[in-house]
Amino acid sequence: LHGEAHVKGIVKGWLTISYYFAGILKKMKVSPNFITLLGVFLAALVAISSPHWWSIIFLAFSLFCDGVDGSLAMITDKSSALGATYDAVADRISEALWAVAFYRLGVPATWIIFFWTLSSVQEYARARLTSEGIKEVGPITPAERPMRASFLCVAIIAWQIPFFHGWILGLLILLTFLQGLSLIMVIKYAYRSLMRSA
Repeated sequence: LHGEAHVKGIVKGWLTISYYFAGILKKMKVSPNFITLLGVFLAALVAISSPHWWSIIFLAFSLFCDGVDGSLAMITDKSSALGATYDAVADRISEALWAVAFYRLGVPATWIIFFWTLSSVQEYARARLTSEGIKEVGPITPAERPMRASFLCVAIIAWQIPFFHGWILGLLILLTFLQGLSLIMVIKYAYRSLMRSA
């Protein structure tokens, strides 16, 4: 599903866990699309419950669903272009809801919109490459989806401690910088790949 990318390290560990739970869900006859929708619902709960500490639980389970739906699609032989589209749209909706969670943490909307735009353009660029026949994953950037979720998690934890309230904007500014760098990396990769295939 990811251009036959080499699997090792923490990614291999996660996929081992993901496939284990996907096996359980297969026996329960749960569909991959249901898990995708559940992930979006949990992301909505993140936005609603932020900045309270239990929003981290919803965030963790939302990410879990985002990983397991693909594994479940693979082992149930239900992988499809339509399912991949659902997953991509669900990811963008979830990240928009994460942006709401950041806003509820007190981060100015201007920074949130700037960050969310950069991340969305990065994901759109990857999707366009795939539609142009470029199957390789490309560079693993410093602001992939799990990193964005990790920053939100740290920001929610920081909000629980009054001393660190002032750090939350700084966290998003740092993430925005990393997101800009990530977008540049993807655009450079896209340019080289398209030039080779031209």
